[in-house]
Amino acid sequence: MDSASAIEIKPLPQLPGSRRQLGAEVFGIDLNSLSDSDFETLRSALYHHHVLVIKNQTSTTPKAQYELTKRFDPSAESYGHGRTIHAKRSILHPDLKTIPHQPQVQVIGNGPIASYEGLKNITLKHPHHKTFHKFPVPEEEQEHITRFFRWHIDAALYELNPPRVTTLFAVSVPKGGTQTLRYDDGSGDELTVSLGTTAFVSGYTMYDILSDEDKAFVRSTKVQYAPHPYIWMSNARSLSTGLGMYSDGEELPRSALPEVEEEKIKILPMTWKNPVTGRLALQIHPSAVEKLHLGDGTVIEDLEEVRKICYRLQRPGIAPDLVYAHEWEEGDMVLFNNHGVLHSVVGAFKPDMIRIFRQCNLAASDEPLGPEDEI
Repeated sequence: MDSASAIEIKPLPQLPGSRRQLGAEVFGIDLNSLSDSDFETLRSALYHHHVLVIKNQTSTTPKAQYELTKRFDPSAESYGHGRTIHAKRSILHPDLKTIPHQPQVQVIGNGPIASYEGLKNITLKHPHHKTFHKFPVPEEEQEHITRFFRWHIDAALYELNPPRVTTLFAVSVPKGGTQTLRYDDGSGDELTVSLGTTAFVSGYTMYDILSDEDKAFVRSTKVQYAPHPYIWMSNARSLSTGLGMYSDGEELPRSALPEVEEEKIKILPMTWKNPVTGRLALQIHPSAVEKLHLGDGTVIEDLEEVRKICYRLQRPGIAPDLVYAHEWEEGDMVLFNNHGVLHSVVGAFKPDMIRIFRQCNLAASDEPLGPEDEI
């Protein structure tokens, strides 16, 4: 039997006046040799703090990363996006490379890599908002000004269930300064962030700050996601906040998508219940929404209206004082509760800047808990 865990959990420091309730650092842990009691401590911490930072894990192997991720959902087997990342028309296709000997683990990053974990002569490309946003930051400002690329949940949102947990591991991190992140939505909102940060916000806070009327609405509403969403949205372009898309009619019609099987279309609750605390999170992937199913049986099918509703509900939850922007160091392992946070890539690297990260998430064995489900 395991002895009591020696892991120490410390909430991440807050700036004065911040409303952020997100993130903790974990001390006294070896991810290559994780006891049952250590894992239970880690699992409890994840569902209370939602983003966990574990420093100095340079010896963690891809196998150990996969095994850690799988412990949160032992029945899960396949990578969270399944085969969709290999569909060349998918917007995700350029961003990920699969480790041959551990196919549930993906390599992401930037720059030319001669050899890494069985991958040879690959070129990684850190997503740049200019490829996805309708109105990018002017070219002359892009060295110092950046955006949230795309706020999202890690999920295929067609056929497969959203992964419970994602693990991100920093193998190689290029040196860089800071950038100013601008929302560019007329609010004047901005943040100072480290180059290549990953930004997180809490879906629980996003729900908590809603009005009582909006809380009742989101508890009773379900979101229908577009089939093959990352191909469907490939010609559309994002708002400057990265929180959803312009409605210009650029989405691909059903006839231009791979075969659609109706039973594989995902209709998920708008609020997902924390399996440990019971708190509700407003969890919407704003770029992939297609329809809303209201509690009274009404279905909103007008895509522009659907997007406007979701944006109004979610935009307060990405306010600057609610964002945790992680400053990456080599050896960082970050775990996040994918059923309770949204996250976004940020920043841009020059083509020759080398950044290597490993990402692992597994399509969940069941759908997220809805507001009426028991824990």
